[in-house]
Amino acid sequence: MPLRTGHVGLNVTDLDRSLAFYRDVLGFALIGEGKEEGRRYAFLGQDGNLVLTLWQQAGEPYDGGRAGLHHLAFEAESIERVREYEAALRAHGTDFAHDGVVAHAEGAASGGIFFHDPDGTRLEISAPTGAAGAPAPHASAPTCGFF
Repeated sequence: MPLRTGHVGLNVTDLDRSLAFYRDVLGFALIGEGKEEGRRYAFLGQDGNLVLTLWQQAGEPYDGGRAGLHHLAFEAESIERVREYEAALRAHGTDFAHDGVVAHAEGAASGGIFFHDPDGTRLEISAPTGAAGAPAPHASAPTCGFF
C-alpha cells in the first residue's frame, strides 16, 4: 500500500489562541485534548477523522527560513468555498500573503488563498478548478512556493 498523509502536527506557542483559529475560523472539530500543564495539545478533525494536531511546545513563532514545514495546504471542493473561507479569515483579521484568490501558476485552473496562522505558519486553501483568470503572483514559480 502506498503511503498517504495521515494527519499533520504543528507546534504552537499558545494552544488556546491556535485552537480558536483552527476550530472557530477554519471550522475543524475538537476531537480530543490534553490539559495537563506542560503537556497541552489538541486533536482536530472533520467527520470524525483526525486532520491536525496542535502541540503547545514552541517557544517562538514559525520561521520559514528554517528546515521543516514549508506550508500546510487544505483543499476545498470549490473556489466559492475558498472565497467563503477568505471572508471568514478577513473578518478574523488574518494576515494574507496575496490579495484574494490567486492561481497556482499563470494560466492554471487551480488556485486559492495564502495566509498565516497566529504563529505565522504558512497556510493555503485551494480548489482544483475555478481560478482560471486569477492573477499568478510569480510568473516563473509556483504560487505556493514563495510566500
